[in-house]
Amino acid sequence: MWIAVEFNPDLALRNYEKFLSWEKLKEECIPKTLLKWKKYEFLKKWQRLYWLNNDKKWDYWELPLLETKWNENLSRPIASIKIIEVTHFIKNWEIWTKWIYKVIEIFEDDNKIYFETYKRVK
Repeated sequence: MWIAVEFNPDLALRNYEKFLSWEKLKEECIPKTLLKWKKYEFLKKWQRLYWLNNDKKWDYWELPLLETKWNENLSRPIASIKIIEVTHFIKNWEIWTKWIYKVIEIFEDDNKIYFETYKRVK
């Protein structure tokens, strides 16, 4: 018996067009309109683990939100998020991870560095 778990240091979702073309569920995609401080749900197949930190030294622990492109190529960070809730569940004999995340900041399409590896640069 084995347990398959994937550790993710970022949240990588598909472009909203994948939902419009019926290739992915809406929650598997970056929202059409991403708003600062708004909470969103997302889904990932399999059991995923992301960084949740409640250390009082930080107001929040931020993760980069990325767009997954073909062959698992990832974009530069689109936004900074905080994951605030997680649920693992089984649907049709498959394991899924459902999360709620809050957008902390949305990044401009520029050449600034917003994350150094997985640490937020301010």
